[in-house]
Amino acid sequence: MTQTNQIILRIEGMSCSMCKGKVEKALKSISGVINVSVDLETKEAIIGGLANPAALVKAVEEIGFKVKN
Repeated sequence: MTQTNQIILRIEGMSCSMCKGKVEKALKSISGVINVSVDLETKEAIIGGLANPAALVKAVEEIGFKVKN
């Protein structure tokens, strides 16, 4: 059985369902990601899996959004 982690990213700049879809697609493309849930209201992405957090941040920022600490 493989243990998975949960990473939460706070993302600035998302304002519509298209933004949400772009972020989900970018995060799902990262190696080790098992599932992604993006919430427009809280501006958070919850990522399950064993992905490198720096790679997740880079993927979000490459499509034009900013990750807050």
